[in-house]
Amino acid sequence: MVDMKPLKFLIIDGYTKEARDQLQSGGASLAADLYKKMLLKCSPVSSQCEIIFPADPGVDLPSGEAIRNYNGIAWTGCSSCVYSGKPDVEIQIEFAKECFRYGVPAFGSCWAAQIAVVAAGGKVEVNPKGREMGISRDIQLTSEGMNHPLYIGKKECFDAFTSHDDEITVLPDTGKRLSGNEFTSVQSVAVSFDNSEFWAVQYHPEYDLHEMARLMFCRMEKLIKLNFFKSEHEALAYIDQLELLHNEPTRADIASKLKVKSDILDDSIRTIEVQNWINHLVLPSISN
Repeated sequence: MVDMKPLKFLIIDGYTKEARDQLQSGGASLAADLYKKMLLKCSPVSSQCEIIFPADPGVDLPSGEAIRNYNGIAWTGCSSCVYSGKPDVEIQIEFAKECFRYGVPAFGSCWAAQIAVVAAGGKVEVNPKGREMGISRDIQLTSEGMNHPLYIGKKECFDAFTSHDDEITVLPDTGKRLSGNEFTSVQSVAVSFDNSEFWAVQYHPEYDLHEMARLMFCRMEKLIKLNFFKSEHEALAYIDQLELLHNEPTRADIASKLKVKSDILDDSIRTIEVQNWINHLVLPSISN
């Protein structure tokens, strides 16, 4: 077998500095760090990751042929709204268009699905059902999803970590809806546009129970206002249960109480989509 050069991934972390600081103050990891850890673990070959924070003032994103230096571009989640019109958001949408033009395959979570769709001409709006938070239940593959390489090895119905208020409402002409559930019609998409493809999920394969616990801690005030919890005491008790199960994954009693299944607990199952993206879109693009 011929030795391959290391894969080079560009990770786009769209959080503002203020939002990143808030996450870290609550014990949550930076989204970019979660993605770096996941990509390095999922890649079957040696890989390198470069991280950029496009919402920071003065940051230069690669442009033109420089984009081709990367084998894949990964987009993290983000607490911004893709339809806000804010300069840092518009910069990211334009960069996604540039990546499409230069043929670099992309993947990402939550914000990424919305960015991909809007960059290709689709639409994102506030979900009238409110916020989907914690565990997204019963995500069902569509007929296209069942036949798409993103979901090779994945069950037709599964749960996943989630945190979002917005949803994709209009797919671009070149977009495919690969999954959905009762709360959010579009839980994953494949967007072919210009010269590239962008596979993205509305949920978060990069999270684990600990990271979800820390995120819920950071969002606790908001979650109480939205009636996810009646009080801070109740919220903290739930967060503690997530942390305990993370530290003791064989605790079937806690898993049953929280309705946490192997598609959440098992890293190899939770990140199948990322593995498939690398194996079926990134690596073939290098050999072509």
